[in-house]
Order: sequence, then structure tokens, then C-alpha cells
Amino acid sequence: MPLSNNARSPEAEPQLSPLNVASLLCHARILQRASLDGTTRQLLRGKNLGLLCETQPDEAQALFRRAAEALGAHVAVMRSSLSSASTPQEVQHTARMLGRLYEAVECQGLEPVLVQQIGQHAGIPVFDGAAMRGHPAEQLAGLLGDKTPLADNRCFVLQALLLDALA
Repeated sequence: MPLSNNARSPEAEPQLSPLNVASLLCHARILQRASLDGTTRQLLRGKNLGLLCETQPDEAQALFRRAAEALGAHVAVMRSSLSSASTPQEVQHTARMLGRLYEAVECQGLEPVLVQQIGQHAGIPVFDGAAMRGHPAEQLAGLLGDKTPLADNRCFVLQALLLDALA
């Protein structure tokens, strides 16, 4: 599900294979149970994640921060100066810098082609709106049942996605 130049193709990111779905749901259920039991662990302690966005603070940004910070990660929010008019060198330079500063980056509101280019050059997992409405991760949240609110289920799926990408 994450984009990276290492193992996954940016074009394939919105699609989830049955194996990925099963793995994410399994991990999300473990996180859900830990939350219900009060035994959530700081599994991303010491990790630095970037949130590259084009919009003012919104629900998706808050969800990403909540999911990552609940697992102990630090999230830096940045506005993007990149656009379809950016030169390839500018995109490559920015992507490489992001790869040096962060273990993963969530892009929200950026053009898919731009996210793809960042993913090709960053050397880290790069997500294309994983916390946004309409992303396949949101659909998985409904499969976690009603033991916890849907908003929490979205958080658990996003956490599972982050853990799978950073493991």
C-alpha cells in the first residue's frame, strides 16, 4: 500500500491484494484489541514521519497525526511548494531530502503524478492520501466491527498500514 522506490509501484498503491487486505486487517484487529485492553505500545517510538499537504488542517491530517503519534512517532506537517510545473530536478531534490529526514511521508492533496515521482526518489514509503476519505484503507475500517467507533477503526487500519510499511 505505501509507495516507495524499493518494492512497490506507485500506480499499484490504491489497489490492495487479498494478502495485503488480510495482513492489514489482522494487524488492525491486534491494535484494536490492545486499545480495548489498554495495552497499546509505542511501536513507532523514535520514528519521524512527514505529512506533506496542500490544504489547511483538516480531518485527514488530524487522523494521520493521531494514528502515528499514538504509536509514538513524531509527525512534521509541511506545506508543499511542488506542483505539476515543478522541474524534475526540483521534485527529485525534494524527494531525496524527505527521504533523509523521515522514515515515511504521507502526501495529502497532491497530484498523483507528483506523489509517484516523490515515491520514486525518496527511498522511503510514500503514501498517497492514506488517511483521506475514499482511500482503500478507509473501506477496511468498516470490516473491524463495532467494538470501537468507526473513527477509531480508521485509526487502527492506518496504524497497521504504517507498521507494515516501517517494519
